[in-house]
Amino acid sequence: MAAIDRADPIIMGHILVGHRDLHDLVAAARAAFHAAGVSATGTAADVHERLVTLRDHLHSHFAEEESGGHLEESVSRMPRLNGAVKAVLAEHPGLLMELDALILRLARPDIPQTAWEQATRDFEAFARHLMAHERSENAVVQEGYNEDLGLTD
Repeated sequence: MAAIDRADPIIMGHILVGHRDLHDLVAAARAAFHAAGVSATGTAADVHERLVTLRDHLHSHFAEEESGGHLEESVSRMPRLNGAVKAVLAEHPGLLMELDALILRLARPDIPQTAWEQATRDFEAFARHLMAHERSENAVVQEGYNEDLGLTD
């Protein structure tokens, strides 16, 4: 069992695995965008499929966070984190809407080159937003599990 002033390695490991899965899905979508940019035949559907998979996973990931879990536990351990947790959770709808808009734009098989280039830039912007969100979430959870409560010498 972890000391009260250290992060529980099992909990932090679980969080990091979930975030690694998201990173892997973002990397797969990025690779599909790259492949489609190099050879636009038959790859737009691959990009769309990767984005839908990412969206499904992200929706489940957010639902898990919103139904309790590590963020809620962080607040119960450190009530002063309530505002930070609310801010992290408030980002979920916007991230999903950002990804949904991209998926909708790429549902067509005949995407003009300029629209494709814009979609690629928009995906990179989404990926940056998502990674910043995950970093914020990690920071809140780490603070909730790492803070020295002054209960040990």
